[in-house]
Amino acid sequence: MLKRAAVLLKTEPEVIALSFARMADALGNSLLIIIIPLYIAAQPSASFPLPTELLVGVAISLYGFIFAFSQPFWGYASDRLGKRKPFILAGLLLMTGATLGFMFADRYLWILVLRGLQGVGVAMIIPSVLVLISRVTVRRSRGNAMGVYSTFRMVGFATGPLLAGILHVKFGFNAAFMVGAAFLIVAMVLVQVTVKERPLGTDAPAEAPAEAPVGGPAGGPDHSPASPAQDQSPGILPSATILGLMVSTIVLACSLSMISALENEFNERLSQTALGFGVAFSALTVSRLFVQIPIGRLSDRIGRKGIIIGGLLALAPLTVLFGYVTSTGQLIGLRVLQGVATAGVAAPAFALAGDLARKGGEGREMSFVTMGFGLGMGLGPLIAGGLAGYVGFKVPFYVVGGFALGAAALVWRWAEESIAPGEWALDEV
Repeated sequence: MLKRAAVLLKTEPEVIALSFARMADALGNSLLIIIIPLYIAAQPSASFPLPTELLVGVAISLYGFIFAFSQPFWGYASDRLGKRKPFILAGLLLMTGATLGFMFADRYLWILVLRGLQGVGVAMIIPSVLVLISRVTVRRSRGNAMGVYSTFRMVGFATGPLLAGILHVKFGFNAAFMVGAAFLIVAMVLVQVTVKERPLGTDAPAEAPAEAPVGGPAGGPDHSPASPAQDQSPGILPSATILGLMVSTIVLACSLSMISALENEFNERLSQTALGFGVAFSALTVSRLFVQIPIGRLSDRIGRKGIIIGGLLALAPLTVLFGYVTSTGQLIGLRVLQGVATAGVAAPAFALAGDLARKGGEGREMSFVTMGFGLGMGLGPLIAGGLAGYVGFKVPFYVVGGFALGAAALVWRWAEESIAPGEWALDEV
């Protein structure tokens, strides 16, 4: 079955297994994004006399901040040890234990502790998964592989809210926690059985047109896009391209996560239930299911940078419009369009980072890009909860929309392109 899926999606079986692992942790996290606001509202905290919106924002954001700031450490540790699989398995195990722990969390402080442990777990998983995907793919197929990876992650992110809404309405909180843990256990088994360790030097074979150095005029210096990854030794700081991609993923994650802190406000404004909000939240990820792989393949053909910039430019006005929705249908429609825009950022950004990451330091360098996603997941709910709670409901959407425009400018100014004009056509000859 795994091999059939790999053939259908034009990628390797290991990419499918690793993508499923990310799907499982994304499902567990998005499930809790729906459950946590209801869980906190159901048991107010006397120890933290703050607005419920802010308490929810802090709890959701803590996960993002911890997995963001700890990713470079785990990426560096995996580089030093030359192993990735043990980090993935340990992270999945920690996520499983923390998810089940919510069944016994009767205080706000315990919710924060468990969210922190989940953040550490996913920080162990992400850099190693991306490095292994980069190791088993070549540059002209890496955009497709990252599209598959992002699509699976989005399946989890889309399924979690729907499951959370159904399970909460029908069976209560504990059923949601147990289902999330079950998916993580399946992912552990699949990774253990399917994925092989890929030490440095066992990358997928490189095709000559895409990977071999291309001399400049009259025997001039090598200007091929692959040379930064091949010729530079790992440095202390990431390259300008990696930093630009990091900013773009911060904005991407902010835009898709910020409405989670405002669930209660949206439900009240739109007269909807947790299930209605779950459907709207999942609409973004459902739309990405249809466009993420084609966009990844397109970035293999025409380049990564322009697609990333286009996605960020589209994201800016779409984010602002969330402050003006008046019905559940409008909320769902905006999330669908937002999904298309974020798809233009995600897979091309991960593929570009994989193309240009310096050998021997891939885990650390790619962890900066994924750290950006974690920071955005943390900042989004915090910005939304803080500004909406103390300033106004529409303000956070204007702020994050402005961030998207700024990120587009940074990627345009800082990022390199890894796909030379006409290179894909040469590969196909």
